[in-house]
Amino acid sequence: MSTTEYQVTGMSCGHCEVAIRAEVEQIPGVIGIAVSASTGRLSVSTAAEAPVDDAAVLAAVDEAGYAAARA
Repeated sequence: MSTTEYQVTGMSCGHCEVAIRAEVEQIPGVIGIAVSASTGRLSVSTAAEAPVDDAAVLAAVDEAGYAAARA
């Protein structure tokens, strides 16, 4: 398993976490997601043979209404 961390701006509550999770979990190959509004962090896990697609994650976070950058 491979995990990539992102810094997300604009999150302030549990609803924000749910919105981001809903978008990111649609990305093929994603097997785990951890989102924390209190730290502004998003962790995305994929199988070792399928590294995370940074562009897809950033686009998903944007679709949810937030901005992200790889940490």
